[in-house]
Amino acid sequence: MSTKHDPNSEQETYEMRESASSPAGEDISAEGKPWMYKPIKIGTWKFPWFASPEAQLALVSFVCFLCPGMYNAVTGLGGGGQINPHDVNNANTALYSTLSVVGFFAGTFANRVGLKLTLSCGGFGYLLYVAALLSYSHNNNVGFLIFAGALLGVCAGLLWCAQGTVMMSYPLEEQKGKFIAFFWVVFNLGGVIGSLVPLGQNIHSTAGEVNDGTYIAFIILMAIGFFLAWGLLDSKYIKRKDGSKVIAIKHPTWSTEFKGLFVTLKHDSYIILLFPMFMASNWFTAYQFNSVNGAYFNIRTRSLNSLLYWLCQMIGAFVFGQLLDMKRFSRSMRAKLIFGLLFVLTMAIWGGGYAFQKGYDRSVAPTMDWSSSGYVGPMFLYMFYGFYDASFQTFSYWIMGSLSNNSRKLANFAGFYKGIQSVGQAVTWRMDALETPFMNEFASCWGILVGSLLVAIPVVFKVKDTTDVEEDLKFSDETIQEVAPEQGK
Repeated sequence: MSTKHDPNSEQETYEMRESASSPAGEDISAEGKPWMYKPIKIGTWKFPWFASPEAQLALVSFVCFLCPGMYNAVTGLGGGGQINPHDVNNANTALYSTLSVVGFFAGTFANRVGLKLTLSCGGFGYLLYVAALLSYSHNNNVGFLIFAGALLGVCAGLLWCAQGTVMMSYPLEEQKGKFIAFFWVVFNLGGVIGSLVPLGQNIHSTAGEVNDGTYIAFIILMAIGFFLAWGLLDSKYIKRKDGSKVIAIKHPTWSTEFKGLFVTLKHDSYIILLFPMFMASNWFTAYQFNSVNGAYFNIRTRSLNSLLYWLCQMIGAFVFGQLLDMKRFSRSMRAKLIFGLLFVLTMAIWGGGYAFQKGYDRSVAPTMDWSSSGYVGPMFLYMFYGFYDASFQTFSYWIMGSLSNNSRKLANFAGFYKGIQSVGQAVTWRMDALETPFMNEFASCWGILVGSLLVAIPVVFKVKDTTDVEEDLKFSDETIQEVAPEQGK
């Protein structure tokens, strides 16, 4: 009996290896159009070519600025800007339930159809969801709201997978912290600017819900983001400034991708130790948005708090991005030092949150105004919550990106991240819908954050000073051999 390898699989391996690196200055742009590789000049300003990692990250960042960034501005108001958050909580439970499933497998979809289609499909759900909130304000159509939430979960799973793949696999190793920080700053600028909309329209209002103009403005901005997503290039066209290209398989099949997903878990089983961090990374949003901002403040103060929250997210991302790319220390040392700083922030900020949460429960009406004498303390706490959110997620993405440069593997990592993160969000939005005591919600947030960091310690110590290209390609070779077994007789 004789055997032979699948020739298509061998070709996939060869093409991946060929595209992984190329001598600086060599023409490797044959697949793209010439205009993609010409620097962009606007007056005296010169910007990277369109098919560069920098330009593509900027495009993805502005898509997220306009879609999930504006969505964050809406949810940051507490209850989606509604007086009674019960039905919005159920819609969010549906959202994160579908996102947890789609997000986990989104890397498979992205590797098969490409990042452009993955990102573009992801943008539509956001504008439909805000349209459903607008509709709900007039007719209380709960069914449409929950359907829109579930569809948004599908779309968001795809969008965040494409975003994570671009952010982690496109930059050079020494740029990953800055790329993550740049994305997080632009993305959260959406929350900042988005928060100005309800703040400006409700600045003289002491009511508990936003007006129609707020929702309409968000719908228009999200529609712009949806159309902008179609400008993304697939990874096969990307050329870095040193001449190298992104490690990716050019012609995967659905079969190899679905099987390769589980090969990733087998080959890189250490990623499982990061799953608690993935779940913890947004576990606290329902508590912060609804149980703090929505339950304690009136609408104009909630709008101001939301603005400050997203502004501090930008600051947190910038600070941690700079720290994670410090040249004074080796990458392995930076991983340990920044991990220690994150643990200290977890104890300090959430310790302050415990002191605040002891002062009220669900029986308190949301009436605190920025003119009240006791406002300054809670305001700074909420700002630090925003700083911490960006710091935690910047570090999480950086850890994943430091473990590989392979876009195929990182697409799966990004899918795992959003899928598992969304399981946590589905649980916590449901907890809030069931009117779980605020202190219980708080305790679950602080507990899972501390526990997840402790579990992740072995992965932090696994970070090396550089990721070997051959090791990344070895993973891909082994993946292909396992998912495309020998055939014939």
